[in-house]
Amino acid sequence: MQLRRAPAWAVLATTAAITLTSCVSAPATGPVGEHAPRTPVVDPAIARGATGDVTICGNRDNGTYAKLTETFNAKRTGVTAHYLEIGQDTDSTRTQAVQRLEGGSRGCDIYLMDVTWVSEWAAQGWIQDHSRLVEAHRADLIPSTLETARYDGRFWAVPLYTNAGLLFYRQDRVPPPTTWSQVYANAAADPQHKVEMQAKRYEGLTVNFLEMLYSAGGSVIDEDGNVTIDSPQTRAVLRLMTEGLNSRAVDRASLTYDEDAGRRAYESGRAGYLRQWPSALKQIEQTGAGPGTAVSPLPAFDEHSEPAAVLGGWNLAIATEAANPAGAVAVIDHATSAEFQKSMVLEHSQAPVRAATYDDPEVIAELPFIPQLKQSVLSAKPRPKSPVYPQLSRAIYRNVYQVISGQTEVEAGVRKMAEDIRTAQETF
Repeated sequence: MQLRRAPAWAVLATTAAITLTSCVSAPATGPVGEHAPRTPVVDPAIARGATGDVTICGNRDNGTYAKLTETFNAKRTGVTAHYLEIGQDTDSTRTQAVQRLEGGSRGCDIYLMDVTWVSEWAAQGWIQDHSRLVEAHRADLIPSTLETARYDGRFWAVPLYTNAGLLFYRQDRVPPPTTWSQVYANAAADPQHKVEMQAKRYEGLTVNFLEMLYSAGGSVIDEDGNVTIDSPQTRAVLRLMTEGLNSRAVDRASLTYDEDAGRRAYESGRAGYLRQWPSALKQIEQTGAGPGTAVSPLPAFDEHSEPAAVLGGWNLAIATEAANPAGAVAVIDHATSAEFQKSMVLEHSQAPVRAATYDDPEVIAELPFIPQLKQSVLSAKPRPKSPVYPQLSRAIYRNVYQVISGQTEVEAGVRKMAEDIRTAQETF
């Protein structure tokens, strides 16, 4: 998004003077699992009287982070915030961040973290235990967004903004969606009703699959790390996805689509449904598909299940080696404030993590479909919590692709997926 006020259709597409003992509280009672070193626990009280500079490190700024530092510095608290771009996209940002963290660099006090990184960074001891800081903000923040920051019973970051998938549909062609089964049945009845989704071999396919799996009542791993994906729910989801492609209810070209390609196919007018992130609506409204498009939370898997989405978004985490943790707490307090969360959604189209922001009359007037987004975020779940999440995701999308593209039978695909996930876990 550009640095400007979003129109109504825009989408929510993220101290030297303090003594050491006042900067952090006592170390955590123990490591995260058997691998991680002991890590300090962030004390919310240390923000009082903080001074000095704080550096936030993250990906390319779309205006949100400049606004964060600008509005914080305008408060003249004695702390000055700076934003440092260390990458141009998610992958390059992670690579640069890990290099700094592994090297013990003190150049970044706060890291902007993709929600899928939390488990790994916590297990490595790279970020501080934020449990007490989360408790200080818990009453204001949406519970599902907090789950993205939890690992091994503790919290390792504070959410900044969130994201959850939605279903765009041509209300001039198809009825509002109720279940995925109903969507596929409608799509199979007419070529112009078909579904566009992200089904190439990448993270987007993992998310599309998990949305249905969670709704069907399935899971990938449990809280103890046991592999649970070899289940009837996984088989049911893969059968529906495969049947959808075989019947042409789902555009077979989706097997090559990421988010942008799926959106462009929907904009061309040849589909009735599009599973996408909220950020797609801005582009869609500027095309011929725009006037007929409506937005819905993701549907339930079938009539016996509840809807479920998968959370995206970015969190803020204080590094274990932060030079100014007290100032970092002050910045995070501002980032989660009612004032900043409202400006973030109105001016930069980011989905807020503060619950009350969704009910603000000005926000509703400016963004009419925010109730649907709130519903989607409230029902959303995080991706599997694992310090080897990238390997888990590859195990999922590679095997799901093999099944839905017709190269592997469902039964064999499920067994291979479970085996590959166990193998990935053994690498940590």
